[in-house]
Amino acid sequence: MSEADSLSLEATRRRLSGKQADTVDKLTRAAVEVLAREGFAGMTIRLVAAAAGVGTATAYTYFSSKEHLVAEIFWRRLMAAGSPASEDPDPIARVVAELRAIAMLVADEQELSGAVTSALLGRDADVEHLRLRIGTEIRKRIITALGPDADVDIVESLELLYAGALVRAGMGYGSYSEIADRIEKSALLILR
Repeated sequence: MSEADSLSLEATRRRLSGKQADTVDKLTRAAVEVLAREGFAGMTIRLVAAAAGVGTATAYTYFSSKEHLVAEIFWRRLMAAGSPASEDPDPIARVVAELRAIAMLVADEQELSGAVTSALLGRDADVEHLRLRIGTEIRKRIITALGPDADVDIVESLELLYAGALVRAGMGYGSYSEIADRIEKSALLILR
């Protein structure tokens, strides 16, 4: 089993069998549908479970809260998207491509994008765990794009740029597409 396959079988709370992974997939797909219909404020684990055709208790076996579920959706999208960094010899072009791709993961789904911002600010332990995994993955991608001599201060500045942009988009200061453009401009200021 490849690393990517094992990641798809690992939920935040435990390792999953194939059948359990199918249940989690049903729940994450149903959550996107419920979000589109009800918004984050109206979304509940009970509604998601019903839409997925599973019991509420079963849904809570995998997800401790709606924030946890939405954070899991973002984590799965991040991992499924992979790294868009090209073989471009310019590390600046590679970093900009990485940050733009991450910012655009949920850009076309207004309710989901707002929910991701809210969810990632959650305090429950499962959300904190996912936030750490997401942050680690983004850091890894930035470092890979910058190259082997990546300056830690630049990496941290780019991480802050991304996190701040995510919050800004979630607050409604612009669409995710507009925020992605702003990330690009700001990253260029940091990198030049």
